[in-house]
Amino acid sequence: MNGHPGGEAHTRYLIELAFLPRGSRWLDMGAGDGSALALLRSQGCQAVGIDLAPRGPDVAEGDFLRAGYDGGSFDGILSQCSFFLSGDVAQALKEAGRLLRKGGKLVFSDVTKDVVALLSQVRQAGFAVRHLEDLTEQWREYYLEALWREDSPCLPSGKGYSYVLFVCERM
Repeated sequence: MNGHPGGEAHTRYLIELAFLPRGSRWLDMGAGDGSALALLRSQGCQAVGIDLAPRGPDVAEGDFLRAGYDGGSFDGILSQCSFFLSGDVAQALKEAGRLLRKGGKLVFSDVTKDVVALLSQVRQAGFAVRHLEDLTEQWREYYLEALWREDSPCLPSGKGYSYVLFVCERM
């Protein structure tokens, strides 16, 4: 079971959608076991990752509502199934905006109860949305598989959730 819908193929897709060159500096917010860091590094990028509960040796413990990096430190930020779990999506987006250089890209996929509200939060955090994709069907399959296997990945309780992918540019 992967820690997020789509596994490595989905992570590769997010990275490709950012259109950032080799050598770009990336932050994975909610890096988990560090598998996305390894993927970014294999593509010639500089990558660091933070997580509230790191599960890999290359992932630092860190709160992505208040990350310990200077503003404008990154060209790209990747986040998968993490902003929702932060408990404060608007603040997580603001922190991502602070950490990115102007023109930097935030690529994320996450669960939401209200896509329109999430879109508004993205814009309020200083981003222009360059791509938005509804992956709810893929997430439902992931969710059902997790329930069947009794895994406990990022699964909200209740009904009416969507799973969306965003590509955003910091203005």
